This record gives sequence, C-alpha cells and structure tokens, in this order.
Amino acid sequence: MAIERKFVEDRIKKLRVKEWMVQEVRNAGFGGVDITRTPLGTQITLFVERPGLVIGKGGRRIRTLTERLKEFGIENPQVSVDEIEKPEFNAQLMASLLARALERGWYFRKAGYRFLYRIMEAGAKGCEIEISGKLTSERARNEKFLAGTMVHTGEPACSIVNQGFDVAVKKLGVLGVTVRVIPPSVELPDEFSVVDVTAGTEDSEGGSESIAEVVEDENEGDQADEKGGETQKAE
Repeated sequence: MAIERKFVEDRIKKLRVKEWMVQEVRNAGFGGVDITRTPLGTQITLFVERPGLVIGKGGRRIRTLTERLKEFGIENPQVSVDEIEKPEFNAQLMASLLARALERGWYFRKAGYRFLYRIMEAGAKGCEIEISGKLTSERARNEKFLAGTMVHTGEPACSIVNQGFDVAVKKLGVLGVTVRVIPPSVELPDEFSVVDVTAGTEDSEGGSESIAEVVEDENEGDQADEKGGETQKAE
C-alpha cells in the first residue's frame, strides 16, 4: 500500500498547489498550472493571460511564489510563466473571468451569453457554460448556455473537451461556474470526409480518364486472357 499511498499524497499535494495558485494569480487571469517532476526538482508552469503581473517588478513576485511553494513540501520548485495565446479556448481562464464578472454584479444570463458568443465567435466548435447556485431565488438551480457541438460521454469527453471551473462569491451565496470548450483544432468522432469518385485519374501521358473507363479496360483485358487460355487448352 506504500506506492498507492504515495500516489494519493502526490495528487492531493498538486490539488492544494492549484487551489492556492488560483487565489494568488487571480488578477493575472489564471488559465491552469502544470506540475512535472524532473531530476533537478519540480517544474511548475503557470498559464496566465497577463504574465507581467505574476513575474512582478524585477521578478520579485515570482521569487516570492517560489519560496511559498516550499511550504507545500515541494522540493526545489522551478516556476515558469507562459502567456495564453488564445484566451477564448482556455476553459479555466474563461470560467475565472466569468466568475469575476458575476462578482462585479453582472446579471447571470447577460454574462453567460456574452462569454458564450465570445468563445464561439473565436472559432470554437462547441461551448457549454453552466452556472449553478442561488440565481433568482432562495432555491439553488442550474442554468446552461450551449452552442455548437458538445461531447459528454466516452473517451472524447476527456481528451478533446477543455473544462474549467471557478467560484463566484456573492452576498446571497456562492455561484459555481463551469465552462466546457471544444477547440477548432480537434477532430470530432463523427467528422468524416467524402471522396469524389467521379474525379479522374491521371494516365502516363498526363491526361485523365474516368474510373468507369479504367474498369472497362481491365474487364476487356481479363476477357482476352480467358480466351487465350481456352485456345491453348483446345490446341
């Protein structure tokens, strides 16, 4: 059980680091964190919308974050910051921005549709936004905003769907924000291409002939071979 316990402890440690990072770099537009063990230590890559706010003046803030990470039991942490090239396709960043908009007083329907249109206009194949909590009354409920194609089951739901979650703290309670995005670069399981069978095939002289003509020529050649074989048998 020692190995299993170690795996569980590592996952819990990564989850705590992610929750802490969300609070620390919230103003920079948190888009995710990647934690990788290396022979020299632990490589931590932050994906944010504005890297300058994380690095700080003269790298002061990023050095502070590196020192704070040692409190989580991470050996020799090495922090690097990457800028998100296309923010609309990063579900975690969109969920964080939507949660901040709800905290500033945006009406949930206006905010949901605004972010939905922003993601789809950027070229996404599908998007689903779910806001849950006390939206209009004392009873909690869910509100979904959907556009395009979305996959919910099977292996594609884990491999091609980018999912992010954040929390908006309001006076009446807490609202959960979940964003699912299918980027335009992925290939959906039901996508296929149709081959034009009427297209010509180039011959040796650079011309073209239809598939029907090629099949007919092959049939004539087969019949000639059969006749030749029958003649040889008769002789």
